Amino acid sequence: MTAKDDINEILNDLKQLRDELKLQMHLAKDEISEQWDSAEEKFQQFENKAEQIASEAKDASGDVAEAVKLLGGEIKNAFIRIRSSM
Repeated sequence: MTAKDDINEILNDLKQLRDELKLQMHLAKDEISEQWDSAEEKFQQFENKAEQIASEAKDASGDVAEAVKLLGGEIKNAFIRIRSSM
C-alpha cells in the first residue's frame, strides 16, 4: 500500500466514524428532548398541585400529599437521567 492509499483509508474511516457519531448525536438529542418534554410536563403538574396544596394545606389529605411527593421524586429522577445523558 502506498502512503496515498493509507491516507485515503484513514480518511474513509474518519468519515464513517464522523457520520456514525453525527447520527448518534442526533438520535440522542431527540431522545433527550423527548425526556425533557415529558419531565417538563410533569413538573408543571407538580407545580400546580404544590400550589394547590399549599393554599389548601389544612384540607389536603395525606394521600394527596404522598402522591405529590411521589410525582416530585419521579420528576427529580427524570431530570437526573437527562443530566447524566449529556
